Amino acid sequence: MRFIGITGGVGAGKSEILKHLMENPRFLVRQADNIAHSLMEKGKPLFHKVVETLGEDVLSSEGEIDRKKMAEKIFKEPLLKEKINSLIHPAVKDFIREDTVKAAASGKYDIYFLEAALLIECGYGKICEELWYIYADENVRRERLRLNRAYSDEKIELIMKSQLPDSVFRENCAHVIDNSGELDQSIEDIDRLISGYTG
Repeated sequence: MRFIGITGGVGAGKSEILKHLMENPRFLVRQADNIAHSLMEKGKPLFHKVVETLGEDVLSSEGEIDRKKMAEKIFKEPLLKEKINSLIHPAVKDFIREDTVKAAASGKYDIYFLEAALLIECGYGKICEELWYIYADENVRRERLRLNRAYSDEKIELIMKSQLPDSVFRENCAHVIDNSGELDQSIEDIDRLISGYTG
């Protein structure tokens, strides 16, 4: 079983590509964000650590961590962001290490895909066999964020500034999939790439 990390800037269209990969029963697709959220659910070990760090004002009326409140708080205070990342990322990595061992032992999968926006920054590249970069032209990404997520230009600017430059993605990733144009073309490129691994 091959272990591949998928990353790319916001608005690059990673979600659509992941949907395509999920259609293949021989591929196991995990998203670091989803793993982190499940590890932060009420009663899970991370829950208390996060609430202790951020305060109870990040809780929803149901007593769960409200992702939006948490994101807003972290975005305003970089020091808090560092503290939360130092809690979340080691826990996610531990989960992934165990998960890949189970997936390989099951014999059900040819490829284990892990998607994470901060794959490079948080050192996930050290546990993946190789990384793939989903690229899209910056203007295309900005337009997608305006149309699909209704983000303001100010919010888009802040997000873009906080992300790695294109050159760093390319430097760290074995393959670049250009998703600036039609999704069908990107999927064709990915299928061609995968056929080299699965025969």
